Amino acid sequence: MFRNANVETLWVGGEDGMEADLVRRAGLPYRSIPAAGVHGVGLRSLPGNLKQLAQGVLASRRILRNFRPDVLFFTGGYVAVPMAFAGRRYPTLLYVPDIEPGLALKALGTFADRITVTAPDSQRYFNKNVIVSGYPLRPDISAWERNKARSILGLSSRKPTLLVFGGSKGARSLNQAVLANLPALLELAEVVHISGQLDWDEVEKAEAGLKSKQKKRYHTFPYLHEMGKALAVADLVVSRSGASSLGEFPFFGIPAVLVPYPHAWRYQKVNASYLAEKGAAVILDDSRLQEELLDTVKVLLENPGKRKSMQAAMRSLSKPDAARAIASQLVELAGEKSL
Repeated sequence: MFRNANVETLWVGGEDGMEADLVRRAGLPYRSIPAAGVHGVGLRSLPGNLKQLAQGVLASRRILRNFRPDVLFFTGGYVAVPMAFAGRRYPTLLYVPDIEPGLALKALGTFADRITVTAPDSQRYFNKNVIVSGYPLRPDISAWERNKARSILGLSSRKPTLLVFGGSKGARSLNQAVLANLPALLELAEVVHISGQLDWDEVEKAEAGLKSKQKKRYHTFPYLHEMGKALAVADLVVSRSGASSLGEFPFFGIPAVLVPYPHAWRYQKVNASYLAEKGAAVILDDSRLQEELLDTVKVLLENPGKRKSMQAAMRSLSKPDAARAIASQLVELAGEKSL
């Protein structure tokens, strides 16, 4: 098993889970279990999903017997439910990354001995005391310095830098809005555009059609494993509002234009509202993105005073020791093990 500071760690995820490659790349052992959601599932799918959950509980029990952990750590999703049920006699810590937990996280909260959250606003969703830890950042993200990152990314002009990305899989509506306004955006800023793989061909076509001077200001990637260098250079970011926006943007103090993903549980809207209410972000509706993106970005890029106040508001939300705070809770719980 993976050892670090005398700690053995085993990551348990879903079958065909997208996190498997990332976990293995980090050098952690990975085991998978069957799991499926039951909330909002049609009657045809419900029996099969319940069967998967039952299979997941059995698989979780086998893993627990073999690995014999001192503490369990959950970050949410229906895949955690079978393990939480199977491991209900073990000390358990739950971390809630988004402001509002989904149903699976609320259910996991009933099993957890302790709960850590990104922001104080999450406390009202649980009937027990919670610890406000902040959002944990990977060391490789927080280690980047602005001038070094600018050099590596090839940024050379004195214009501000606009970072655009839609998460690990990209965001089609966001990419389309950027491409529709690309020449005008490049007059305002150097643009670092992380598109995701699905729209990469369209991004390459758009880049090929630019004038030489514009191409120098357009820096494109389907995906960045070292996301810290893009965050370190950004003067303004346009993105979805997943949980990472609550940790990464505050750490770097990046004013944000947030476009919550409209076709999922409302957690992204709640995250965006939290940052906007603090004065750190503005929100654009996905349905109006193409029409409103350019004007919104233009107003912010041409108003350094506004961006400075947003930057200060965003940075005030940063909790750079979040990972250490969560780890300390795990160590305490492991020391209290009494099975």
